[in-house]
Amino acid sequence: MAHRHHDHHDHPHRHGHGQRGTDIDWSEMASMLETQAELSAPVYEETMAWLAQQAPEPGLIVDVGSGPGVVSCRFAEAFPGARVLAVDGAEPLLERARARAVRQGVADRFDTLAGELPGVLDELPYPADLLWASHSLHHLADQRAALAAFADRLAPGGTLALLEGGLPSRFLPRDIGIGRPGLEARLDAVREEWFTRMRAELPGSVAETEDWPALLTSVGLRHTRTRSFLLDLPAPASDQARAHAAASLGRMRDVVADGLDADDRATLDRLLDTADLASVHHRPDVFVLSAHTVHTATRSAWQRRRRSTSPGMRRDDHPLPGR
Repeated sequence: MAHRHHDHHDHPHRHGHGQRGTDIDWSEMASMLETQAELSAPVYEETMAWLAQQAPEPGLIVDVGSGPGVVSCRFAEAFPGARVLAVDGAEPLLERARARAVRQGVADRFDTLAGELPGVLDELPYPADLLWASHSLHHLADQRAALAAFADRLAPGGTLALLEGGLPSRFLPRDIGIGRPGLEARLDAVREEWFTRMRAELPGSVAETEDWPALLTSVGLRHTRTRSFLLDLPAPASDQARAHAAASLGRMRDVVADGLDADDRATLDRLLDTADLASVHHRPDVFVLSAHTVHTATRSAWQRRRRSTSPGMRRDDHPLPGR
């Protein structure tokens, strides 16, 4: 499982080209996931500064559903005293994460763990001081049980940071001069239907009210803070932002087009046509605007854990899992 470092319920973007179901091939999405996370650098910088107020000197940071490791490596840079473990079910994405860690000079404090969540967390060598889960939880059938597993892997006093919710990205004005006004609002509606089907089709899916602070409390954690972070890249868009808008709209066209009428499909085709001056490749009004909501909760220092490091064993004596 690769986590989503970007939009709220924006998961059709992660499908392979031409897919219309709800199965997700994360490895095919590697380049897009990297671009999205890199574009969102201001959000992650602000988020990590905010997290440092609650977890100022974490020894072990675990990125649950890390994908290609863009954010994992940012954690290593933001917390120079920490060891970072990127956890994901897609080994090709973890290969990219390790290569990125080498390029960014943090490989000596960085490792990866491949396996399915939440069970793979049983392989952690010692509890996490900061566990980051960004849009990975809602891909697990029983979200409450997964949160309980996340909580159990926290050190006493450790922090769970859950990025869920927020608002979908916007790239265009309401009236773009072609097609009917309000295209992105209609895309949101189709995307929400897709998300509902995706959740329902997970084997053993359990419905939950998406009150994240209440869910965190229900698994024995103390909800501490919730804050939303804005990604605001105004027009005129950079080449990177423009490419991101094109890729995102292209994925939507591939995956949820059946839920749109012919006029909206034609408008999307024009927006994606590199030869059309009305496309996102050329038009001057393209921007990127989205909101990302992070909820934090802590494990009480007195709570017993199912697993613990042996007395007298320092964390540095206990290596991170092998690759």
